[in-house]
Amino acid sequence: MKISVIGAGSWGTAVSNLLAKKGYRVFLWARDKDLVEQIRKKRRNPRYLPKLKLSKEIEITNDFVEATKNSELIVFAVPSHVMREIVKKIKIYLNKKATLVSLTKGIEEESLMRMSEVIKDEIGNDFKGQIGVLSGPNHAEEVALEIPSATVVSSFKEETALFLQRVFMTSYFRVYTNPDIVGVELGGAFKNVIAIAAGISDGLGYGDNTKASLMTRGLAEMIRLGLKMGASPLTFIGLSGMGDLIVTCTSRYSRNRAVGEKLGKGLKLPQILSQMRMVAEGIKTSKAMEKLSLKYQIEMPITKNVVQVLYERKEPKECVSELMSREPTSEIKEIKFVKILKRED
Repeated sequence: MKISVIGAGSWGTAVSNLLAKKGYRVFLWARDKDLVEQIRKKRRNPRYLPKLKLSKEIEITNDFVEATKNSELIVFAVPSHVMREIVKKIKIYLNKKATLVSLTKGIEEESLMRMSEVIKDEIGNDFKGQIGVLSGPNHAEEVALEIPSATVVSSFKEETALFLQRVFMTSYFRVYTNPDIVGVELGGAFKNVIAIAAGISDGLGYGDNTKASLMTRGLAEMIRLGLKMGASPLTFIGLSGMGDLIVTCTSRYSRNRAVGEKLGKGLKLPQILSQMRMVAEGIKTSKAMEKLSLKYQIEMPITKNVVQVLYERKEPKECVSELMSREPTSEIKEIKFVKILKRED
């Protein structure tokens, strides 16, 4: 089976190697011609994943036709803000029977669409059942080293999810299925915003209590919005929700946490962006999440404050003061004392 991996960042590179080592014919597409030549020559990705020796079975190209023609599976590993542009270019070469899977964890800021919706919007509703997503606590650096990891796949169609599960499953990369594509994508995107908040906490020098509080209250925001959008609350305590939230808020590999840490130490967004080579999805996704909170009339104070620090130059310590001095409230508003007391009686 020919598989096309679109995007030669760290995750696209790691996934390409995983699939090639399973015996698939893999074509890895990169936009940058110089990067393509470097990878071909060194059999490594010197820019994004320099320690990984790439399988000889991977073909490296920056030609869309060579990468996608007659491909049976197309894997999108590109930043969310270029997903639509990439899909537009690929669709004219698309095998009508191909399965398409997004590895991208973000929301399109203008349309507020999830990545599966962006893909469907561009290639047409006839492809809906062939579209899937993969999400979970999967840092490329660890998957590349074959450190045991787990992930989840979802799709508009069960058959597609099961197909993706078989394709990606290895002895070190365990794949689960989940029919809740809304929740899987939303969890993967939202955790990046909360990770920026966790990084701000680190940058300010706060401790474990603060970070744990941010993570759990961030999860509450994630669940509140997800329920309004039709997701299952159970998805958010799974791999693409709590699992990805934990790793992204705590890991040294997390770009979003690192952005937050720099903000906490006093750097402003333009300075941080000038130092970055890879995309931190939470930067753009924070704005999309705030728009979704307004659209669905959901209170999301952590998200709101992350946006204000990123784009309105609000001081991080001012955010902490504001969050801590909010009106007292119940942790879980759906649970009432009267019901609990009746149960105890």
